[in-house]
Amino acid sequence: MKWAVLLAGGSGTRFWPLSTPDNPKQLLPLAGPGSTAEDAITRLEGLIPPERVLVVTGAALAGPLSARLGLPAENFLIEPRAASTGPALVWASWEASRRDPSAEVLSMHADWSVGNADAFRRTAAGALAAAESHDRLVTVGIVPSRPETGYGYIVPGAPLGGDARNVARFSEKPDAATALDLMAAGALWNSGLFAWTARRLLEEIELHTPEIAPHLPRLAAGDVGGFFRAVTPISIDVGLLERSRAVAVVSGAFAWDDVGTWEALSRVRPKDPDGNVVVGAAFLRDARDCIVWSERDTVVVSGVEDLIVIQANGRILIMPRDQAADVKQLLDALPADIRNIP
Repeated sequence: MKWAVLLAGGSGTRFWPLSTPDNPKQLLPLAGPGSTAEDAITRLEGLIPPERVLVVTGAALAGPLSARLGLPAENFLIEPRAASTGPALVWASWEASRRDPSAEVLSMHADWSVGNADAFRRTAAGALAAAESHDRLVTVGIVPSRPETGYGYIVPGAPLGGDARNVARFSEKPDAATALDLMAAGALWNSGLFAWTARRLLEEIELHTPEIAPHLPRLAAGDVGGFFRAVTPISIDVGLLERSRAVAVVSGAFAWDDVGTWEALSRVRPKDPDGNVVVGAAFLRDARDCIVWSERDTVVVSGVEDLIVIQANGRILIMPRDQAADVKQLLDALPADIRNIP
């Protein structure tokens, strides 16, 4: 049977001051009226039923996510510690296999914006079918729309049949010139949407991932805490996909964005005639290409361009758009009484 794993950990610090530990980005309406986590569950309708959706998250988020998503309590897998996507997906795939030995697993993140749910489901179904028929770990690649330096890229190799191709190589977060070369060569963005049979994933982990493999017996013994204490944190991409020769790629024919910083709102939300994205109460005069989010008070923005202006949780953030990725570093430099939101 088909299962889905939704990765919903992380604190979303790059969306400070709107995102807080109690209400992080996965629960926020960043891309539209619903939260990205709720959108992810809705997107699966008709493909994978709610009772076969596993959510991997931390203890602080389990309650709020449960209240929003309406999934069975036993489908929330609470990580004893954050250890990146490798251990998380191994645990979730092992758990799906424990409940269903023939489990086919679709892995996705809780902070995406997807433009066409029907196309997403068609692509996901195709990826699951390719994982089963070709006995591969399958990643979904997105045709790039810009030379994005914050994403990983996949260079497709020889065809396997249908839309699936072997993966020739991965390129992680290239510089702009390299990204342009990759695009010209037909490389795809590595979306992080994966499909595999649980059996094949665990076999490949045994072969290629010494950071995790020796500790799999702890899962078999029911010692999840011991497993997470023992593993070395590592992403599934670095720990397995870049090492294995059993990886395939299919192309995703849908708009996709990893909503990772405030800058992403310029791509996933509508703009006014001057290129501004405005959410909440705001008045803009002679302002261009700004991102403005007001949780409560009216924000007036005049005579500026390319700014991020955020009013939320008793804090106001103003910074250039091209520094959106630096919010996390900014928080590290702030005094605790400003950084921490009651």
